Amino acid sequence: MAEVTSDLYRTVERTVGGLGYQLVDVERLGGGLLRVSLDAENGIGLEDCERVSRQLSHLFAVEQVDYQRLEVSSPGLDRRLKGAEDFARSVGREINVQLYSPSAAAGGRKRFRGCLLQLVGGVGQERLQLQLTTDEALASDGAKRVRRSAKARAEAPRVVVEIALADVGKARLVPELDFRPASEAGATKMGNAGSLRSERK
Repeated sequence: MAEVTSDLYRTVERTVGGLGYQLVDVERLGGGLLRVSLDAENGIGLEDCERVSRQLSHLFAVEQVDYQRLEVSSPGLDRRLKGAEDFARSVGREINVQLYSPSAAAGGRKRFRGCLLQLVGGVGQERLQLQLTTDEALASDGAKRVRRSAKARAEAPRVVVEIALADVGKARLVPELDFRPASEAGATKMGNAGSLRSERK
């Protein structure tokens, strides 16, 4: 699978930003698929995906970008987080974090799940403050994770870990499922609540 060059990423980012959207990710996948994920303050609709897809198709023809299919989509339920801005926007949300390598400062662990409390530190020195979910907190002493009683969960200590952003290999939002009828939840725009996509060959 070919990597997305920084030049291509910046070109897509400028184009998407110029149309009023935020670029979430650009990925090269098997079969010549080039996937572009985008977001906006009020969510993404199918018309938004089609608009960006048309613009990028013209751009890629001019720039002679090699691809077979272009997919433009909303980030979906488990949006990937990349960079300080993504984390800052996700404060208050539950996230999954995987470090490049186990952290001694975080009990020798590599994977965490919890509520992102805040992003602290200056540019290049950012750190995530993560309040671990109850099961994560109960297992933070290295004990094997088992089903806990409601009482044990309620009495679990509040465990907050601080992780350097530079140590984060992967991070994604934990999906928040909304089972209200579409008429109540809003059926035409989807941000983190679902995924819409437009494909071009």
